[in-house]
Order: sequence, then structure tokens, then C-alpha cells
Amino acid sequence: MKRPRSFGEVFGLAFLDVIACAFGAMVLLLLITRPAPIEVADESGASVETAVLDEAADLVRRLHARWEALQARLTEEPERPAAAGGEDPALEEAIRVAGERLQQLQRDNRGLERVEESLRRATLRTPAPATERDPEVGGIPVDSEYVIFILDTSGSMKQIWGEVMDIMGRVLDIHPKVSGFQVLNDNGAYLIRAYRQRWIRDTPRQRRSILNALRNWGAMSNSSPVEGLQTALRTYARREGKTAIYIFGDDFRGESYDRVMDTLRDLNVDRATGRNRVRVHAIGFVSSQIHDRYATLMREVTRNHDGAFLALPVEGGG
Repeated sequence: MKRPRSFGEVFGLAFLDVIACAFGAMVLLLLITRPAPIEVADESGASVETAVLDEAADLVRRLHARWEALQARLTEEPERPAAAGGEDPALEEAIRVAGERLQQLQRDNRGLERVEESLRRATLRTPAPATERDPEVGGIPVDSEYVIFILDTSGSMKQIWGEVMDIMGRVLDIHPKVSGFQVLNDNGAYLIRAYRQRWIRDTPRQRRSILNALRNWGAMSNSSPVEGLQTALRTYARREGKTAIYIFGDDFRGESYDRVMDTLRDLNVDRATGRNRVRVHAIGFVSSQIHDRYATLMREVTRNHDGAFLALPVEGGG
């Protein structure tokens, strides 16, 4: 009797590949890309926002086609052993597992359909005026007048530094206009020392300058945001205006979570009112080579300090 194909051959396309691609596209589109219109246009005159939506929609269509092809392959598999009379236990087990995976794919196909529907709504949405500030983007409040970035500059982050810079640019984009911003590393070192204990004025030129300066930033890091939080909160938390801190990292190598939580409780919580002086958000760059200590800590930090935590999958790191 001819033996069936191996389980690995049946699943030529990994289920996680489908879901990671589809929902990764949805997360980056709906959580990071600012939904307000973007005025930049390419040479053909089409807006960048339209191009992004078209590209994302095309990605979902291609994933859907790959899903249908895999579904067809899985549907064919149970028909093959009919003549064998169920005499091969290994074959029967492979069929059972294939059937379960097919049911799972059918459930997750509904998720892809929801992504497609979200994209359709996005393309049909009437854009707000370019000067209007959105109070919230993808669950992240963006009503702050001042923004502080605290970046982990350790070796593992430098391996994905291009992605870090890209996400930082996107976060700046969802804050179309602020009164000032600042960039520190997690050890409290300033990106631009000339602006130490001052705000960097928000202009298009300054934004470009900051992103250019990041390319060759050689500051050392211990992958613990305590010093950066102390510097930011002691210097800027008591100034007027709403302030948001964004912590970027991939790993936490501090001795304990308590020091981070204690620092925030002591410096960010107003003892008279019990309210937080600033919002604390966090972006986590997640890879299979990184432990989940950073994500565990930042979920608690953002929950207690009026912020949001966003985990983004990346290649490399470690």
C-alpha cells in the first residue's frame, strides 16, 4: 500500500504564517498608521494613505487565495485512504489532525473576512480635516501636548534599529502637532545634549533632524527604563500641558519589576489627587529569541499609568 504524504507535506503553508501576516498587517494599519488624511502624494498624484490601504487590501486578498488553496488540499486528504479500510493507525491519526486543522482554518478565515471589511470601511471613510487632532488612534490616546520617547539602545535593539526608527516616525505621525518633544535612552541619556532639560520645538524640520540623528546614536543601554523614567519624570512631569511617554524596547534585564513600578508610583502619581501626571505607553518589539519579561512589565506599567501597550513582531533581535 502506498504510504500517505507526511503531515509536513500536507501543511505546506503554516497556519501561523497566515495569521501572523494578516493580523500583523491589520495591527500596523489600524494601530500605527494615523487615520487622518496624509497630504503627501507620489508622482502619480495618489495619496500615500490610499496606496497603503490598497497594498494592505491586496495582501489580504493574496492571503485569502493561499488559504483557499490550502483548504482545498486538506479537503482532498481524507478521501485518499478510503480504499485502505482504515487499517493504518498513523494514517488515521494524520487524517484526524488534518480535519481539526481544517476546522481551525475555517474559523480563522472569518477573521480574514473581518480584516477585509475593516479595509473596505477605511477606504470608504470620509477623512477628517488635516488640522483636526484625533483623540484616539487604535486605542492609544493621542491628545498629549508633549511627547517623550525613551528608547532601549542595547545591542539587540540596534539589530532592528531600522524598524525602531520607522515605528517612532509613525508614532510621531499620529501626533500631528505637539508643543514639544524629547528623546532619551533608557539610561537617561539625551539624544541631543543641546536640548538637555528643554523641549525640542515641534517643526517638520526638527522631526526630520531627530530621525536622522537616531541613525548613528551610539548611547549605551542596560535594557531597563528606570533611569530614563527618572530623568523624564523629574524634569518634565510637573510642567503644564498633557504629556505622554513612549517606552520602546524588546527585553527587560533589570533585577526586578518593583524598581520600575516604584519609580513610576513615586514620580508620576500625584499624592494629593492620586492621578497620574503623564500617560505612559510602551512599544514592544517581539521575536522568538526574546523572553517575555519586557511585555509582562509593560502591560502592568501601561495599565496603571493610563497608557497602552503595543507588541510588534520583528525578525531578528536577541
